[in-house]
Amino acid sequence: MNILAIDTSCDETSVAITDGRRVLSNVIYSQVLLHKKWGGVVPSIAKRAHEEKIDFVVEEAIKKFSIKEIDYIAVTQGPGLAVALEVGIKKAKELAAAYQKKLIAVNHLEGHIYSAFVQNSQGNPKRDFKFPYLALIISGGHTEFVIFRNHLEYEIIGQTLDDAAGEALDKAAKLLGLGYPGGPVLERLSKEVKNIDSHSFPRPMLKSKDLNFSFSGLKTSFYYFLKSQAAKTPLSGVKELASSFQEAVFDTLIKKTEMAIKQTGINRLIIGGGVIANSRLRNLMRSLVKKYQGKVLFPSYKYLAGDNAAMIGIVAGYKADKKLFVEDIDKLDRTPRMSL
Repeated sequence: MNILAIDTSCDETSVAITDGRRVLSNVIYSQVLLHKKWGGVVPSIAKRAHEEKIDFVVEEAIKKFSIKEIDYIAVTQGPGLAVALEVGIKKAKELAAAYQKKLIAVNHLEGHIYSAFVQNSQGNPKRDFKFPYLALIISGGHTEFVIFRNHLEYEIIGQTLDDAAGEALDKAAKLLGLGYPGGPVLERLSKEVKNIDSHSFPRPMLKSKDLNFSFSGLKTSFYYFLKSQAAKTPLSGVKELASSFQEAVFDTLIKKTEMAIKQTGINRLIIGGGVIANSRLRNLMRSLVKKYQGKVLFPSYKYLAGDNAAMIGIVAGYKADKKLFVEDIDKLDRTPRMSL
């Protein structure tokens, strides 16, 4: 069952060919350099770049295949940037109509959960499903806990009430003048300091008994701290500030995850989303699950932490097995705030 999958949820134009859990072809065009000088993703630029590159990316992904070898078309319906999602959905509709293929709509967050089980073309890594899992999605737009009970069965048990963890990291980097995307820069600077938490910024919502997150207050606290420091002397100790902010975010994530393990009794974790590319956070999560004799799965390959069509194709395979196709292609529309 070969599926051509498309993802244009934010600032990557991605097309993949998948068969079951195997990725046979995967092409990603990143717009990071286009948005870098603006300090974040600019919707109008993102839309134009997707429109300019989508045909090329599709052609690159399928150049070793005949369209007759493609069984279904899959596309990210949401969540994501509305004008970006629109480009992928339009192209998926065109392909499905032109070649008489059934269309499968996929939730981008499902992709991040399944990213831990994506295989290369040789069928590696060989990971079996052992339900249930406690999934944590950590990205620029999302921070949420999901119980992954069985294939395509999810229950959200906690989520961010305002800003996501990835957004908070990017904002802190921007305030420090470190550019965009900020997460990788914070990680690099944090590795260069001995005292990783010299400023002890707030850990939001740790006293709440629920599994929700909130990072807006932490961002505000950081902003006013920098403002007060700048009023006294020129900003110094950027590495220490970067490390301390990163640690505040990560300590919050770890302590909330421990709370989730205790509340659910589930010690098998899946962590997906761009923020999990950070090696410090991975090590903290490994230490946490070891404490509870559990196991943690990360995206099986580095590129799967970011936005990509490969994980969308893998989810689409399970939806195809259950005949979950789009009934009326003309009515399929983007859903920017789509939930699991």
